[in-house]
Amino acid sequence: MIPGTAPVGPAELLGAWEAGLALGAAEKSLLLHRAARPGAGTDELLSVPVGEREADLFALRRSLFGERMQVRVECGACGEAMEFDLDAGALGARPTVGDRLLRVAEDDWAVEFRLPTVADLTAAGAAGTPADARRRLVTGCTVRALRGGEPIAPERLAALLPGRVERLIAEKAAEADPAAEVTLNVACPDCGEATPAELDITSYLWTELDSWARDLLLDVHLLATAYGWSEPDILALSPLRRRYYLELCTDG
Repeated sequence: MIPGTAPVGPAELLGAWEAGLALGAAEKSLLLHRAARPGAGTDELLSVPVGEREADLFALRRSLFGERMQVRVECGACGEAMEFDLDAGALGARPTVGDRLLRVAEDDWAVEFRLPTVADLTAAGAAGTPADARRRLVTGCTVRALRGGEPIAPERLAALLPGRVERLIAEKAAEADPAAEVTLNVACPDCGEATPAELDITSYLWTELDSWARDLLLDVHLLATAYGWSEPDILALSPLRRRYYLELCTDG
């Protein structure tokens, strides 16, 4: 959880799960981020750097399901399934630059830019190709661009900015915001080849939340049937007390 925020309860988590069942990845990320930052408005959540949102989601994941993350990856060379554990506490580093601008100078170009926000990433996702998405991110996050000391209008950057400068900007942003994209290089124990695998915390956390929610609803059904309690009454119980009452139902 985010320091200074109240922990989200099971009723709120169930509400987020229910609301997100029919939504896409970007909307699920927003729902989970709102659970990580209770009380935060949509504009605030969309305005944070991408890595800060990912760090918030890793923190939410640790608070709900612990430090240990089980990951399954298929080897890109031989197809062998690889399973291993990750320490969630070692992931989700927050951006290192805060509100400061980043700068890149290459040949006659000098560019000042900010880290991409969640809103920037969502807008770039509508681009046709990965190259178009990167270009949209770079131009949208550029605060000032000079070529030969002359300012270049933002609307002209997409056509004029050299690819090498775009790549330098992307590399600089990745260094300053490492959690924006967590990529694992997993060595296969069978063939020895390394497989790069992106760890999408939204997808990972949503899968866990979906399993948790369905198990909890089954618990509610069993306890409501056995004792006649309402859903709010059952959700107000601690997990330990719910488990104890379920064991009593089974024993009976």
